[in-house]
Amino acid sequence: MCCLAIILGIDPGSRLTGYGVIAHQGAKFTYLGSGCIKLAEHPFPIRLKMIYQGITQIIEQFSPEMFAIEKVFMAHNPDAALKLGQARGAAIVGASMAELPVFEYSARQIKQAVVGNGGADKSQVQHMVKNILKLPGTPQADAADALAIAICHAHSEQNLIKLAGSASKTVRGRLRK
Repeated sequence: MCCLAIILGIDPGSRLTGYGVIAHQGAKFTYLGSGCIKLAEHPFPIRLKMIYQGITQIIEQFSPEMFAIEKVFMAHNPDAALKLGQARGAAIVGASMAELPVFEYSARQIKQAVVGNGGADKSQVQHMVKNILKLPGTPQADAADALAIAICHAHSEQNLIKLAGSASKTVRGRLRK
């Protein structure tokens, strides 16, 4: 069986940043925690500071080994996209300061990994996160998205390990010939 990995997933936002922490080993997922960093009506620079501090506290609490975050998508509103990018930056700095490797996934990749459909809606993501992690209730949307990001990363890591194993078998087979 593969090694246990603790993964922190982040769904960045300039008003609400979701986080989700899972443990992953082989095909098994264990829910460790989730929630939101609520930024309310603070001035924008203070919100960025709060994201950084919140990420730092979550890292101290859960000691993850990997950090996964959603990539910026180009929204209809350029100002909103810029603020989202800055919120992502604050979260990534928090992970980088803790020397965590940072992995980025598009919304489509995340939905594909969790639901099996890159065009899934939020309620489908929430439903699948609840089922995959065997949660007693449906997590709040931003926390569910963050957990989905962590699950997506776990699947990606698992696929890389399988590919490496296949490549290793192929190389060993060639060496025997």
